[in-house]
Amino acid sequence: MTRLLGRLGGWCARHGWIVLVTWVLAAAALMGSNLAFPSPTSSDASIPGTDAQRAHDLMKTGFGSGYEAGGTVQLLVYSADGPLLEETRKEAVEDAVDRLRTMPHVAEVETPFRMGGISSNLQIGLIGVRLEGHDPDAIGTITQDLSKAADPAREAGLEVVPADNSNPAGKEIKTGPSEVVGVICALVVLVFAFGTLVAATVPIFVALVSVASGLGLIGLLGWVVDMPKQAGIMATMVGLGVGIDYALFLLSRHRRLLADGVPVVESVRRTVASSGGAVVFAGGTVIIALSALLLAGFPLLATLGWVTGISVVAAVLTSVTLVPALLGLLGHRVNALRVPFLRGSGAGGAGWAGLGAWVARRPWRVLLGAVVVLGALAAPALALKLGPIDEGYGAQGSESRRAYELMATGFGPGSNGPLIVVAELPEKVDDADDPLVEDLAREVKAVDGVAHVGDPKVNTSGRSVLLQAVPEYAPSDERTAQVVRDVRAIELPGVRVHVGGEVAGLTDAGDRLAERTPLVIAVVVLLSALLLLLAFRAPLVAVKAAVMNLVSLGAAFGALALVFSLGLGTGLVGMDPPVSSSYLAPLFFSVPIESYVPLMLFAVLFGLSMDYEVFLLTAVRQSYLRHGRNARAVAEGLGSTGRVITSAALIMVAVFTAFIAYPDSLVKTFGVGLAVAIAVDATIIRGFLVPATMVLLGRANWWCPRWLDRILPNLSVEGHEEDGSAPEPRRPEPVKAGV
Repeated sequence: MTRLLGRLGGWCARHGWIVLVTWVLAAAALMGSNLAFPSPTSSDASIPGTDAQRAHDLMKTGFGSGYEAGGTVQLLVYSADGPLLEETRKEAVEDAVDRLRTMPHVAEVETPFRMGGISSNLQIGLIGVRLEGHDPDAIGTITQDLSKAADPAREAGLEVVPADNSNPAGKEIKTGPSEVVGVICALVVLVFAFGTLVAATVPIFVALVSVASGLGLIGLLGWVVDMPKQAGIMATMVGLGVGIDYALFLLSRHRRLLADGVPVVESVRRTVASSGGAVVFAGGTVIIALSALLLAGFPLLATLGWVTGISVVAAVLTSVTLVPALLGLLGHRVNALRVPFLRGSGAGGAGWAGLGAWVARRPWRVLLGAVVVLGALAAPALALKLGPIDEGYGAQGSESRRAYELMATGFGPGSNGPLIVVAELPEKVDDADDPLVEDLAREVKAVDGVAHVGDPKVNTSGRSVLLQAVPEYAPSDERTAQVVRDVRAIELPGVRVHVGGEVAGLTDAGDRLAERTPLVIAVVVLLSALLLLLAFRAPLVAVKAAVMNLVSLGAAFGALALVFSLGLGTGLVGMDPPVSSSYLAPLFFSVPIESYVPLMLFAVLFGLSMDYEVFLLTAVRQSYLRHGRNARAVAEGLGSTGRVITSAALIMVAVFTAFIAYPDSLVKTFGVGLAVAIAVDATIIRGFLVPATMVLLGRANWWCPRWLDRILPNLSVEGHEEDGSAPEPRRPEPVKAGV
C-alpha cells in the first residue's frame, strides 16, 4: 500500500494544477447543486418493530389525517392583562380562528373556547388546527404561515405562539458562527505550529474543500434516502476536525523532509507513502466505528453514522491527493511568510523526546499516576442520566421554549408530551360508547401518573380505538417513561394496548439502544483492533490500542455527567434553566442526555482517538525497525509526533468547543464530549499512559506468532522502505528494570 500511495502522491505533486482544479470544481459543483436544489429532510425517527411504531402505524388507519405525524398544529394564545373571555379579546381570537380556516391545507380549526381549550385561569387558550393534503416534512413552514394568520389576536395585544410539534429528528439545527470561530482558532494553532502563514493555510483550505464536497454529496443523497436534519452539522463537526488534522500530519512530515534537503517531489512522494498510509488507516478506523452504528437498530442513528463517515472519506481523499498537489505547486514557498518570533514545527521535538525518556525511566509510577487521574475523570460517568430532553431546556426567548412554558402553566407539564394510546380490539365496535371502549378508558385513567384522558375515538373499521393520555410529569421526567410502560401493561381480554407519541418513541429508542449497545461496542473494538493488527502485525499493540481508546471514552462520559447530569456549570455552556429552578439554576441545573447520544459519541470518539494512536505507533514502529531498542523507540516516536499530535488535538478541541455555542442542546452535548475526550487522549493517554505501557511490554509490543505473520496480508503502514534511510544495526536492549 505504501508504494501505491507513494506513486499517487508523486503524480499529484507533478500534476498539481490538474488535481487542484478538479477538486475545486467538484466541491463547487456539489455544493452549488445542493444550494440550488436543496434536498428534503426526513422527520422520521421511527424504530421498526417497537410498540410506538405499531401505534403510529395504527394511527394511519381510519382515524383521519389529524392523527398522523405532522397532522395537527397548535397555537397558544396568552393574555397577560386579563381573561381571554373578555369581549374584545374573545372577538380578536375568533377573528384569528376565522382566518386560519381559510389557510391552505386546513381541514378543521378548534377554537380555544371549548371544553379543555382554555386554562383554569382563563388567560391561556389553545387553538387546534387539523391539516390534510400537505407535505409532513414542510410542517415547520406551514406552522409559521398559520402563526402569521393569527395576527388579529396579536393586534389586540395578545401573545400567539406556535407549539412545537416536531420530533427529535425534525428539529432543525440552525447554523451560526461556530464554524467560522472553529476555523479561526484552527488557523491560530497552525500558525504557532508551523511558524509560517502559507503552511498554516494549507490544512484550512484542504479541510474546507473536503467539507464542501462531503456536504454537497450528502445533500444530493437526500433525494434518494431519508436524511435527518442533524446530518449536516455532524458531518461538518467531524469533517472539519479530521480534515485539518490529516493535512497537518502530512504537511509536518513534508516540511521535515524538505529541511533534510530532500527534493520537493521526492519529499511529497515519501510523505504520502508513509504519513499518507497512517491517514488511510486512521480514517478507516473512524469509518469502521461509524459504520457499526448500523447495528444499533435505530435508523436515525445509523443514518447519522454513515453520513458522518462520508465526511471522513472526503477528508482522507483530499489528504492523499489535494495536499500533495498543493505541496508540489508551492515547493519551498510552503515556508514563506514566516511569522516573527515563532520557530515552527521543528521546535519542541526534543522536549517531547525528553518526556518519553522520562516516562521510560519510571514507567510503573507513570502508569499508576495516569490510571488514578483517568479514574477520577471517569468516575462521574456513573451518574450519567439518560432520557428525552424537552423544550423546557431550550433557549430563553425562543418560540418553542415560550410555547412549552405556556403549555405547562395552562394545562400541566404533561401536556407537552401527551401519550397516544391505540388499542387493537378483539371484535368490531360501533362507537366510543361501547362497554369495551369505556373499560379501556377507565383502565388508562387508573394508571398512576396519568393526569387526564381525552375522549376515545374509534376508527372507521371499528377494530381500533384511540385516546390521548396526558401524564402528570414533563416529557424529560424519568417517571413519564414508567407511565408509558404501565399503560402498555394494561390487560383487557383480547385487547392489545400500544402507546405512541414522542415520549413513547424515545422510551423505545432507549430500550432498543440499551439492548444493542454491547453488540455495537464489541464490533467496533474487534474490527478496529483487526485493522491495527493488519497495519502493525502486532497483536498486543492492537489490543492495547483498543483498550486505551475505551479509557478516553470514560473521561468523556465523566465530563458529560459532570456538566449535564450533575449540572455543575450547565449554564456555562449556554443552557437556560427551567422556570421552576432555584436561584442557583443559572449555573447549576441537571439536564438529561438523549439516549442515543452516548453510542454516537462512542463511535465518533473511538475512531478519532485511534487517529492519534496510529500516528504515534507508526513513529515508534519506524524507530524500532531502525535500531531494535524499544525504550529508545518510544522516546523517539513521542519526540517526533508529540508536537504535531498536540497541535492536531488543539485544533480539534477548538473546533468542537466552538460548536458548544450552538443553541441546540444536542450539539452542545457533542461539543463537550468530543472536546474533553480529545484533550485527555492527546495529553494523559498519548503522553503518559501509552508510552509507559509500551516501555513495560518491551519487545512483546511487536511480537507476532509465526503462523499469524504468514497469513496476514502485507499492509504495512509505516512506509519505512520509502524513507530512503538504511536501518541501523539492531542491538539487543540492556536488561534493565523499568526499561
